[in-house]
Amino acid sequence: MKVLIIEDEPSLRNSIREYLEHQGFICEVAADFREAIDKVTDYEYDCIVADIGLPFGSGLDVIRELKSLKSKAGIIIISAKDSLEDKLSGLELGADDYLTKPFHLSELNARINALLRRKNFDGNTSISFFEITVIPASKTVLVHDKSITLTGKEYQLLVYFIANQHRVVTKSALAGHLWGDAYDQAGSYDFIYTHIKNLRKKMMEAGGEDYIKTVYGTGYRFG
Repeated sequence: MKVLIIEDEPSLRNSIREYLEHQGFICEVAADFREAIDKVTDYEYDCIVADIGLPFGSGLDVIRELKSLKSKAGIIIISAKDSLEDKLSGLELGADDYLTKPFHLSELNARINALLRRKNFDGNTSISFFEITVIPASKTVLVHDKSITLTGKEYQLLVYFIANQHRVVTKSALAGHLWGDAYDQAGSYDFIYTHIKNLRKKMMEAGGEDYIKTVYGTGYRFG
């Protein structure tokens, strides 16, 4: 899952990024309001962690921009301000959660995971698609109740496909989801073909159906 961290304090920003990347998230960062607006305008994210107090603007205005863009990203506000007014303002604008500094990174991780489950999978602790079962907490994948071993990218691909089942997903959307903003410099989608080929092979070897269908000239459809 792809997360944007909007935080002007370098040490906290880097700590959040390193921790979440260790948890398997693809992370991008913005250090001020202008950079945040550029990011949310040009890229899509699964979750946005935003400080309220930013250079050149407010995190609340970032939320307003996200809503004007009809973004589906989950939004968690992090702020040193623990006032009821700030919390209500953020939540009324469309934020999903509010975390007061200082906080434990493990708590932020838990809230992000809970938010993504609510948004993508109706809050379920496991995700099922016919014979496939995914348990996000342990990143376990079962096919016909038999565990299969996936790489990190293959796991992210599968969860993204299931979350977008029966929809056409473009190759650029897949690349952005798996590699963040850096995919712009790739120049080729060969790396996507390789991961999809390997994911398909592992699921079929475990007795699963081939749900990944190529939509020529566009991308893929799962289901």
